[in-house]
Amino acid sequence: MKKLINSPQTLLADALRGVAAAHGQLSVDFENRIVLSTAPREGRVALVSGGGSGHEPLHSGFVGAGMLDAACTGEIFTSPTPDQILAAATRVNTGAGVLFVVKNYTGDLLNFEMAAELAREQGIEVASVVVADDVAVEDSTWTAGRRGVGTTLILEKVAGAAAARGWSLEKVQVLAKGIADAGRSMGAALTSCTVPAVGRPSFDLPEDEMELGVGIHGEPGRKRVPLMSAAELSHALVESITTDYDFSGKPVIALLTGLEEPR
Repeated sequence: MKKLINSPQTLLADALRGVAAAHGQLSVDFENRIVLSTAPREGRVALVSGGGSGHEPLHSGFVGAGMLDAACTGEIFTSPTPDQILAAATRVNTGAGVLFVVKNYTGDLLNFEMAAELAREQGIEVASVVVADDVAVEDSTWTAGRRGVGTTLILEKVAGAAAARGWSLEKVQVLAKGIADAGRSMGAALTSCTVPAVGRPSFDLPEDEMELGVGIHGEPGRKRVPLMSAAELSHALVESITTDYDFSGKPVIALLTGLEEPR
């Protein structure tokens, strides 16, 4: 897999320098590897999220007015540390509290929980919402239950807008939890990802096969099937979602996105 990078060891630092140079409306804390919004937040709830790098534009690309106030960037496919998350919460808190948006991966859950405890010891009010929307798995060796995937984007946008309107931390958390509870996603892959530090595909996938339900880090999916047409794949993905949750008579936000190759 060819990649336009300088080296795997400097990949994250180089990317953060690029974010700072390209987006003047953002502030980058290089020491703690945090991307911060410069939008006014006095007297309102702040939103903090983060995760392993390699999924750009998530999460740093969703920092800004009406969305995230800070994104903590871990190494490729690796959770940010509690110290990073605590530093972000401290930087963005203005007294109205901080909501942590956490994807359902073991490292993320543990580190955000520890950061929340540390923040509360410092007098910062913290609430959390966990996104676990991937219908491909109920449980696996990679995560404590369903993986957090595309619903994260919708949640950050809607909850961020509510916070910008001055909603209380409790109300923003309830709204965010409602989105997380109703969100469902399903993925498919034609090829494996290639982690830069490894330099080879995470798994082998024959040219005439595809993976249904693959995870965003290359985790195992539901099953491997013969290559489908676009129409057949669309039907399989939508059916997996609608058989898991009844959307009848309810407004729906549909999101179609790609599984990002780490770079």
